Amino acid sequence: MSAIFPKWTNRLPAAIAVGTLLVGSAVTAGMWYYLTPKYSRVGYQPEQPVSFSHAIHAGQLGMDCRYCHNAVEKSWYSNIPASSTCMNCHNQVLKDDPRLALVRESAQSGKPIPWVQIHRVPDYVYFNHSIHVDRGISCVECHGSINKMDEVYHYQPLSMTFCLDCHRDPAKKIRPLDKITDLDWRWSENPEENERLQRLHGRDMVDKWKVESLQNCSACHR
Repeated sequence: MSAIFPKWTNRLPAAIAVGTLLVGSAVTAGMWYYLTPKYSRVGYQPEQPVSFSHAIHAGQLGMDCRYCHNAVEKSWYSNIPASSTCMNCHNQVLKDDPRLALVRESAQSGKPIPWVQIHRVPDYVYFNHSIHVDRGISCVECHGSINKMDEVYHYQPLSMTFCLDCHRDPAKKIRPLDKITDLDWRWSENPEENERLQRLHGRDMVDKWKVESLQNCSACHR
């Protein structure tokens, strides 16, 4: 009696099982990568080679962000300070503290500290820090309350939707230039009054500084 099905169909259950395993593994790996904070970035908080508390420096001590990130008003990127900048203070303050050993070694050798980058946008996105900072957009809008963070983490998604929300209505975010690095600053402590004043003064600053609500593709993709 001839077989109803070809002999190769005997291997079909095993092939289906292997294929299901491979596809399942690929889907699991993809979700594991694309749904983790390291990919979506929000909440991403890597361990740094030196423990640096922004809450102490920018919060408790009130240091201006621009003392360390001194290129932010004139460059497309916000620079990481050289170890020599740190040593301006730490050659006297905690100068022998073992936690700062790597900083002292870096300052002496000239070899940069291998800080782990936290905030990142895709390579096809063009973002210029100086344009935003020089037109009244505070660090806090993208980076959150850095002055309250012991360990910095990725606060906002920095997605196209996030950027467009501001580009469509910059009056909601803009502030006086002398308040850019005052991360706790508000027009009013009353939320409703603050929103009203933000709208009122925000529109004035948008007009005065000729802030454009750019939404065309070439504004960010070049």
